[in-house]
Amino acid sequence: MKKMLLLPFLLSLSLSAVELGKTLPSITLDGDKGGRVTGGAWSSSELQGKVHLVFYVDPDESDLNNALSDAVKASEPDRSKFASVAIINMAATWKPNFAIQSVLEGKQEKFPHTTYVKDMDRHIIEAWDVADDNNDIILLDKSGKIIYIHEGEVDADGIKEVLSLIKENM
Repeated sequence: MKKMLLLPFLLSLSLSAVELGKTLPSITLDGDKGGRVTGGAWSSSELQGKVHLVFYVDPDESDLNNALSDAVKASEPDRSKFASVAIINMAATWKPNFAIQSVLEGKQEKFPHTTYVKDMDRHIIEAWDVADDNNDIILLDKSGKIIYIHEGEVDADGIKEVLSLIKENM
């Protein structure tokens, strides 16, 4: 009997996990759940129509993939075909929300082509089964299918792969 109850639970976990070639499970962050740093709701349904590079970031690990961010920026992708989203895992840090909000507002002004989003209580982790307390990377093609996933720091070879995939899919 215990095995029969465990099987549906395990199947539901595997259905929510991000996998190459699949689309991300739908989620909307709004109100107490989070949303855009500039205000208003954010939905994963927005991740279509362009190649999207998504960062899911613990504020304590925010610099972990700066080399990737810098390389993408230096490659000067066509912004009509490419977008980036930084989703901040606000529950993953001891830092106060008002301080993180202030930093994010500054980043949003400095990097207007990136959409900054707050996840107040690990809702993305629950929906997408990505790593907590980390800096996760998900690259999506124009149709919203996952073409690259990485947890943690992306090395030089990974950066080359991401840049190549962005160029190939634009």
